[in-house]
Amino acid sequence: MALRGGARFAVRCEDVFPAGCALVPESLGEVEDYDEKTGRRSPAKDKLTGQRVWQVRVMDLDPELGKRSRETTVKISADHQPVPPTGAPFEAVEFEGMTVTPYVSNTGRMAYSLRATGMRAPAGVAGKQKAAA
Repeated sequence: MALRGGARFAVRCEDVFPAGCALVPESLGEVEDYDEKTGRRSPAKDKLTGQRVWQVRVMDLDPELGKRSRETTVKISADHQPVPPTGAPFEAVEFEGMTVTPYVSNTGRMAYSLRATGMRAPAGVAGKQKAAA
Protein backbone atom coordinates (compact mmCIF):
# COMPACT_ATOMS: atom_id res chain seq x y z
CA MET A 1 0.00 0.00 0.00
CA ALA A 2 1.40 3.37 -0.97
CA LEU A 3 0.41 6.71 0.47
CA ARG A 4 0.16 9.75 -1.73
CA GLY A 5 1.85 12.96 -0.68
CA GLY A 6 -0.39 15.21 1.36
CA ALA A 7 -2.38 12.36 2.94
CA ARG A 8 -4.37 13.63 5.93
CA PHE A 9 -4.87 11.37 8.94
CA ALA A 10 -7.73 12.05 11.35
CA VAL A 11 -6.62 12.69 14.94
CA ARG A 12 -8.37 13.80 18.11
CA CYS A 13 -7.44 17.18 19.57
CA GLU A 14 -6.76 15.56 22.97
CA ASP A 15 -4.21 13.22 21.33
CA VAL A 16 -2.31 16.11 19.74
CA PHE A 17 -2.59 18.40 22.78
CA PRO A 18 -3.09 16.11 25.83
CA ALA A 19 -2.59 19.01 28.26
CA GLY A 20 -4.63 21.39 26.09
CA CYS A 21 -3.63 24.39 24.02
CA ALA A 22 -4.24 28.13 24.06
CA LEU A 23 -4.48 30.70 21.28
CA VAL A 24 -1.57 33.06 20.78
CA PRO A 25 -3.23 36.52 20.94
CA GLU A 26 -3.99 38.20 17.61
CA SER A 27 -2.57 35.30 15.57
CA LEU A 28 -5.69 34.29 13.63
CA GLY A 29 -5.42 35.29 9.98
CA GLU A 30 -6.22 34.26 6.44
CA VAL A 31 -3.64 32.26 4.50
CA GLU A 32 -2.75 33.79 1.14
CA ASP A 33 -1.33 32.25 -2.03
CA TYR A 34 1.15 34.22 -4.14
CA ASP A 35 0.92 34.12 -7.94
CA GLU A 36 4.41 34.65 -9.35
CA LYS A 37 3.08 35.48 -12.83
CA THR A 38 0.88 38.37 -11.70
CA GLY A 39 2.66 39.27 -8.45
CA ARG A 40 -0.69 39.23 -6.64
CA ARG A 41 -1.87 37.51 -3.51
CA SER A 42 -5.22 35.77 -3.22
CA PRO A 43 -7.01 33.86 -0.46
CA ALA A 44 -5.69 30.29 -0.20
CA LYS A 45 -8.16 27.48 -0.87
CA ASP A 46 -8.05 24.01 0.68
CA LYS A 47 -7.09 21.56 -2.08
CA LEU A 48 -9.59 18.94 -0.86
CA THR A 49 -12.62 21.00 0.18
CA GLY A 50 -12.23 24.24 -1.79
CA GLN A 51 -12.86 26.24 1.39
CA ARG A 52 -10.79 29.24 2.42
CA VAL A 53 -7.85 28.55 4.73
CA TRP A 54 -7.17 30.40 7.98
CA GLN A 55 -4.32 29.82 10.38
CA VAL A 56 -3.89 30.36 14.08
CA ARG A 57 -0.85 29.98 16.31
CA VAL A 58 -1.39 28.00 19.48
CA MET A 59 0.70 27.27 22.53
CA ASP A 60 0.88 23.62 23.64
CA LEU A 61 0.25 23.58 27.40
CA ASP A 62 2.12 20.29 28.00
CA PRO A 63 4.46 20.89 31.00
CA GLU A 64 6.80 18.10 29.81
CA LEU A 65 7.90 20.13 26.78
CA GLY A 66 10.40 22.02 28.94
CA LYS A 67 12.51 24.42 26.89
CA ARG A 68 11.42 23.02 23.53
CA SER A 69 9.15 25.11 21.35
CA ARG A 70 5.59 25.12 22.62
CA GLU A 71 4.14 27.05 19.70
CA THR A 72 2.68 25.52 16.55
CA THR A 73 0.29 26.53 13.79
CA VAL A 74 -3.09 24.97 13.00
CA LYS A 75 -4.75 25.67 9.66
CA ILE A 76 -8.53 25.83 9.67
CA SER A 77 -10.58 25.24 6.51
CA ALA A 78 -13.81 27.25 6.68
CA ASP A 79 -15.98 29.40 4.44
CA HIS A 80 -15.85 32.27 6.95
CA GLN A 81 -13.22 33.44 9.42
CA PRO A 82 -13.34 31.30 12.58
CA VAL A 83 -14.16 33.18 15.77
CA PRO A 84 -12.34 32.39 19.03
CA PRO A 85 -14.79 31.06 21.66
CA THR A 86 -14.63 34.00 24.09
CA GLY A 87 -12.49 36.65 22.43
CA ALA A 88 -10.24 36.81 25.51
CA PRO A 89 -6.58 37.62 24.79
CA PHE A 90 -5.38 34.26 26.17
CA GLU A 91 -7.90 31.44 25.94
CA ALA A 92 -7.92 27.67 25.81
CA VAL A 93 -9.40 26.08 22.68
CA GLU A 94 -10.17 22.67 21.21
CA PHE A 95 -10.08 21.96 17.50
CA GLU A 96 -12.78 20.05 15.64
CA GLY A 97 -12.14 17.77 12.67
CA MET A 98 -8.38 17.65 13.21
CA THR A 99 -6.03 15.98 10.75
CA VAL A 100 -2.27 15.59 10.63
CA THR A 101 -0.17 15.43 7.45
CA PRO A 102 3.36 14.09 7.95
CA TYR A 103 6.12 15.18 5.57
CA VAL A 104 9.91 15.45 5.30
CA SER A 105 11.12 19.05 5.73
CA ASN A 106 13.75 20.81 3.62
CA THR A 107 16.32 19.85 6.26
CA GLY A 108 15.45 16.16 5.91
CA ARG A 109 13.68 15.95 9.26
CA MET A 110 10.23 14.52 9.88
CA ALA A 111 7.63 17.27 10.28
CA TYR A 112 3.85 17.52 10.22
CA SER A 113 1.08 19.94 9.38
CA LEU A 114 -2.04 20.27 11.55
CA ARG A 115 -5.45 21.13 10.09
CA ALA A 116 -8.94 21.46 11.54
CA THR A 117 -12.47 22.31 10.47
CA GLY A 118 -13.25 24.55 13.45
CA MET A 119 -12.43 25.57 17.01
CA ARG A 120 -14.42 25.81 20.22
CA ALA A 121 -13.99 26.24 23.96
CA PRO A 122 -12.81 23.01 25.64
CA ALA A 123 -15.74 20.90 26.89
CA GLY A 124 -14.91 21.43 30.59
CA VAL A 125 -14.44 25.18 30.14
CA ALA A 126 -17.76 25.65 28.30
CA GLY A 127 -19.64 23.88 31.12
CA LYS A 128 -17.96 26.00 33.80
CA GLN A 129 -18.80 29.24 31.93
CA LYS A 130 -22.50 28.28 31.69
CA ALA A 131 -22.63 27.38 35.40
CA ALA A 132 -21.07 30.72 36.36
CA ALA A 133 -23.63 32.70 34.31
